Parts: sequence; C-alpha cells; structure tokens
Amino acid sequence: MSPSLTAHKPRYCRTVPPELEAVTELAPNLFQSVGIPIALIGAVFLSFGAQFQHRGVAKVEAASQQVSGGLDVRQLLALLGRPSWVLGTLMLGLAIVFQLTSLNFAPIIVVQPLGAVALVITSILNARISRTKLNRASVVSIVMCVGGVALFVLIAAFTAVDKPIDDAQLVTIVVILAIVLAAFITLFVLFRKRMRAVSYILGAGILYGFVATLAKVVISRLQQRDFEWLTFVCLVGLLASAAFGGYFVQTAYASGPPDLVIAGLTVVDPLVAVGIGIIVLGEAQLAPPLALVGFVLSGFLAILGVFGLARYHPQTGAQSVTNPSARTVH
Repeated sequence: MSPSLTAHKPRYCRTVPPELEAVTELAPNLFQSVGIPIALIGAVFLSFGAQFQHRGVAKVEAASQQVSGGLDVRQLLALLGRPSWVLGTLMLGLAIVFQLTSLNFAPIIVVQPLGAVALVITSILNARISRTKLNRASVVSIVMCVGGVALFVLIAAFTAVDKPIDDAQLVTIVVILAIVLAAFITLFVLFRKRMRAVSYILGAGILYGFVATLAKVVISRLQQRDFEWLTFVCLVGLLASAAFGGYFVQTAYASGPPDLVIAGLTVVDPLVAVGIGIIVLGEAQLAPPLALVGFVLSGFLAILGVFGLARYHPQTGAQSVTNPSARTVH
C-alpha cells in the first residue's frame, strides 16, 4: 500500500468489515441516548415558559388594546415589566440550555422533535388556567402532532448518524438562511396587518429550526477551538434568527393560545432542523428507503395536526367568538 493511502489512517486502527460497520452506525448507542432525557427536561421548561410568557403578553395586549400588525416597541418594552413574562423567559432560557446540551450527545433528527412533549403539557396547563375545555377535534389534532413526532423520533433513533459539518455544508445552510430571512422580512413589511397567529408560528418555527442547526455548529467549532470567519457568520445568523423568531412568537401569543404556538414550534422547528439534517448534513444517509417513507408520512401527520389545532381550537378563529371566556386574562 502506498504512503499516500496510509497517511491518514490511525496507527492502531483495526479494519472493520463493511457489514459490521453499517450495523454499528445504525444501532443507537448509549452516548446518543443520553441526549433524549436532557431534551425531554428542556421540553418541560418550554411548556411552562410558554404558558407564563403567554400570560404576560395577554396582559400587555389587554392594557394597550392594540395587537394588529404585530407588537410595537412600546408593547415589547411593557413586557419587561410583567413578572409572568420575565419568569417565562427565564424558563425558556433553561429550555434552550437543555436543548443545546442534548445536541452535544445526539443528532438533530433524534432530539429536536422531542419538544413535542411540551405540547401535551402546555395543552393541559392552558385548559386548566383558561378554564377552557378542549374539544374533540383539538384533542385529535394534538394526538396527531405528538404521534407524528413520536414516530419520527423512533425511526430516527435507529437510523440517524451524527456527522461533522464541513465548510461547504455550512455555506449552504447560511445561504438558505439568508434567503429565508429576506423572504420573511419582505412578507412582514408587506402583509403584517393581514398575518394571523399561524403565520407567525410558521415563521418562528422555520427560523428556530435554523437556530438549532447553527447552534450545534457553533458549539462544535468552539469545542474544537476553530472560530474563524465562517463560524462568526453562523453566530450572526443564529442571533438574527433567534431575534426575529422570538418576535414572531410573542406576536403569536397575542393572537392565539399558547398550546397552538407550542404545537407550531414543536412541529415546524424540528421538521426544518431535521430537513437540514437529512438533506444537507446527511444524517439519514444510512436509512433504508422504508425509513425515508416513514419520515415523510410521520412529518405530514404532525403538520396536519398543527393546522387542525389552528382551525378547531376553542380559543382560535370563530370558536373564540362563541366562547368569550376563552380569552380571559388571568
């Protein structure tokens, strides 16, 4: 064997047969499984944080009587004076810490969808606090969201591989993010007075999907002490996505119930992050064709659940008109 072929091979590396190597990569390992309970703890903080933030936004909305076209600067500053909103923000900060920690242990397509657990907790909390009984269609929609995401995670846990991100893949992600940000800014400027809660939720979910991906990249490169211009661009993109996504979330709270907001975020966010993980990063390159079909069907089921919840939830649309108490501020 020529020196050029052996130069990059570790001295004490043992050759593994291809069939055994594939089995080893496909089997979920103990290291990756550590990220699952960490992500679940983050989901709990996410659900409680969303409920408290929604309460703070609802009180600011009630005081200002102005929510069309999104929250303005005065309303955003007023949120800082609401203890419930500040507490919710702190909880969401803890949720982000746990989420980023889980990404250190497992691929994006394994841990990111686990945030759907927050939907169940938030729905129960919101129903009790607002004294609103979820109708059958809403419950079915929630089951579709959680069931679709659970199936997605189950498939991913047995097929996903955590792969390092090279510069070419990173440039692709940054370019896509730049296009998405430009599109959302344009749509917001032109149609902000026509946008509904679901529009803000979709926007926030898409942007947060990029936040999760870029956060994994930045953390990985900082650990490798590889902070160069491309890492800096990723950090800027991460902060911009988090800022716009955060604004969209607060405006969505002002025009929709918290469980609808969480439903959108815990479905759209992971689907975007997972899409990047599969298409750009190749985290599912060892998945068999049947698993890829499962990804598509389970994702479609979860998305249908989000739109079902947006349509049939007692606190949204026409149904909120027939149930005025559903919008009571507590």
